[in-house]
Amino acid sequence: MGVMIVARRIDAPAEEVRYEFGFENGYDRLLTIDPCTLEARIDGGDFNPAASTITAKIVDAWRSTGEFSERMMFAS
Repeated sequence: MGVMIVARRIDAPAEEVRYEFGFENGYDRLLTIDPCTLEARIDGGDFNPAASTITAKIVDAWRSTGEFSERMMFAS
């Protein structure tokens, strides 16, 4: 059985970029990324494998394009 993690950018001020993310279309967690250091944290939760996976996809896309994507998806 596969898994799909989805994220959508909700805010991108200069000092941080924020995403809602979760499984399928259930955005139930918040991810914050510092654009200067690329350090990521989960608001009110553990940085588990799902958080790590979607963070890696977002950062990889940023490195490729120089912009934080509005939406991101990972499926396996």
